[in-house]
Amino acid sequence: MTNPSSYTPRGALTPHRPLADLTWLRVGGPADFLFQPADEADLADFLRGLPGDVAVFPMGVGSNLIVRDGGLRAVVIRLGRGFNAIEIDGETVTAGAAALDAHVARRAAQAGRDLTFLRTIPGSIGGAVVMNAGCYGSYVADHLISARAITRGGEVVTLAPDDLNFSYRHSDLPEGSVLIDATFHTEPGDPEALEARMAEQIAKRDASQPTKERSAGSTFRNPAGFSSTGRADDVHDLKAWSLIDAAGLRGARLGGAQMSQKHSNFLINADQASAADLENLGEEVRKKVLHNSGISLEWEIKRVGEFGT
Repeated sequence: MTNPSSYTPRGALTPHRPLADLTWLRVGGPADFLFQPADEADLADFLRGLPGDVAVFPMGVGSNLIVRDGGLRAVVIRLGRGFNAIEIDGETVTAGAAALDAHVARRAAQAGRDLTFLRTIPGSIGGAVVMNAGCYGSYVADHLISARAITRGGEVVTLAPDDLNFSYRHSDLPEGSVLIDATFHTEPGDPEALEARMAEQIAKRDASQPTKERSAGSTFRNPAGFSSTGRADDVHDLKAWSLIDAAGLRGARLGGAQMSQKHSNFLINADQASAADLENLGEEVRKKVLHNSGISLEWEIKRVGEFGT
């Protein structure tokens, strides 16, 4: 089968597409199909024509994702140029789901609008909304006015924050829906001051995180339910990294996977790791942290697909 939909798309539809090169960790088997829609109408018509038993998996830039070695029995939908516009209108910023978080923060700052918390968050706006991404004590939920999505049935819907039911690193996007853009409320700020703040945040991130390694950001959620605020009085006793350190697992390795020496809550592909290496090391860390501290770490990295053979 070359097209699972009754609609012939204008965008690129590729069967049996390996996904490793589309994830930051560079691991993962093939998807049954990868669909890169030309625009909103193309995506809606494609979804409308899909049989109900065909699974859909929206994928951003793969910054927070392990695709297992057996790949995905689904149509993976990856948004591109038709979905990365950034529009600024007074106090509001509307960004396409494929727009990179860092680009949105910078464009807003240039216009004197403050979305600086997005600057150090890896990935795209679609993933940021779905994960209620946050940094320095500010979250997507604090700024979102509305988001638009295309449902599994091909209908365009507008979602308010209450519809998404935001919580720590979570939202309730309707199953099979593909988020296409989001509109944020912003506070005013001096462009130069905003740029300086972001430069300081980047410097702090690069000093403490393995930004030059193949990682997927924070591996586990912080048990306290909060991200680091950056304040001088920030308490670290319930941060995931401190629990991993206490269990003696900074730098721990399994196959080609490693818990970073620089930041122990970062799982990195140190030497041609498989997806199984990465996930199995993460599970070993969870088991040892539970034994050492009595706290069960929860994955922040999304893991999808079938195990390899």
